Amino acid sequence: MASPETAPATSGSIRRIVAASLIGTTIEWYDFFLYGSAAALVFNELFFPGSEPLVGTLLAFLTYAIGFAARPLGGLVFGHYGDKIGRKRLLVLSLLLMGGATFAMGLLPTHASIGVGAPVLLTLLRLIQGFALGGEWGGAVLLVFEHGDDASRGFWASWPQAGAPGGNLLATGVLAVLAAVQSDAAFLAWGWRIPFLLSGVLVMIGLWIRVSVSESPVFLEAQARAAEQAAAGAEAKPPVAEVFRTNWRGVLTAIGTRLGENISYYVITAFLLVYVTSHLGLPKSDGLNAVLIGSAVHFVAIPAWGALSDRIGRRAVTLIGSVGMIGWAFAFFALLDSKSFPVIAAAVTVGLLLHGAMYGPQAAFISEMFATEVRYSGASMGSQLASILGGALAPIIAVALLRDYDSSLPVSVYLAAAAAVTTLTVLVAKETRGRSLTGEHTPARGPVPATRRAGHDPVPADN
Repeated sequence: MASPETAPATSGSIRRIVAASLIGTTIEWYDFFLYGSAAALVFNELFFPGSEPLVGTLLAFLTYAIGFAARPLGGLVFGHYGDKIGRKRLLVLSLLLMGGATFAMGLLPTHASIGVGAPVLLTLLRLIQGFALGGEWGGAVLLVFEHGDDASRGFWASWPQAGAPGGNLLATGVLAVLAAVQSDAAFLAWGWRIPFLLSGVLVMIGLWIRVSVSESPVFLEAQARAAEQAAAGAEAKPPVAEVFRTNWRGVLTAIGTRLGENISYYVITAFLLVYVTSHLGLPKSDGLNAVLIGSAVHFVAIPAWGALSDRIGRRAVTLIGSVGMIGWAFAFFALLDSKSFPVIAAAVTVGLLLHGAMYGPQAAFISEMFATEVRYSGASMGSQLASILGGALAPIIAVALLRDYDSSLPVSVYLAAAAAVTTLTVLVAKETRGRSLTGEHTPARGPVPATRRAGHDPVPADN
């Protein structure tokens, strides 16, 4: 029997933990996505004036990408201390860093006021955002993941994932409301600041909720085990070094699993805004509202896909999304070119449904690849390294392809190729559903693979 300290959380407590992780993650993604939307809509004029529209947008997206570059560093630092002192403390710190940087963006002077100093300050704050988000994902997912039971871990762990569309829904919704009630001149002059300043209020709410949750029982057991080993004279190795020494294949699998998911998401939500405004000549409200509708469906779909992964496996559900995205990459732009808002909204919604099939099981799939003692580090590094190759470069590459070829076809090929990489990675990966974190295997619904005692057994060496 599991000890009282490591017994699975009751349904009531797991719901409180899920709520705390989801609300905090939604706020952090709101802050992060708000920048992406602003980069597509106004930052080219406010911080990079004097360039032709697509070149200014490219420059704005370069600062956007810098946030992704900082995410592996955040994953490294937060992962190390998260594996040493706990998930909860690091989650509070990540929320404070992210919210503070976003609030400060709302106070920034523009290029017209201080010249080159404006984009420099913007870039610095974006680095802080990326660093904070790099530590947020692993902690939020693991706090829920390690409280859940083996049979329904995919469902519970998918809820923090829903914070991504939740944050995008919130950010896009605020921008859509402002775009509807303000003139373009007013929005450009001061209206764009409102969503950034709103982050300060949201962070206070998130902190109030997060400080009330308990630390992961699986982590507490691993921490006690480490203390016993240290008392016996065993030398503690840095978690990140241990991950790359014993399970570097797990990190590579996480990167490949995330690549198609990551690229598809930022093409469908961020590059879309550039495509419909700069290429199709449609009002920005069409792109914002399409993302708004798609994000609402996406928010509901992610936990549904996570629950399905508890029944048929993480790999099967992920493949539904990645294989589907290969074909949708070409249909997506053909539907956008109709210039019909209902068709555009449908194209975004279907794209995000397919993305959700890759994203929903991902938290459990990646986390189950690593032992408790190094799980925060391993999951964070695999996930955040993929963000550089995926989300950081996706809008930049897509905008550059559109500028050079004046056609969506090269963008479709790029998106399909990324989804193919994820498909191949998942096909060769091992199924993780049903692996026990405590050493006691709880059968998942239906046949499950052989378990690995991830909480107690050392991670098998790759060599």
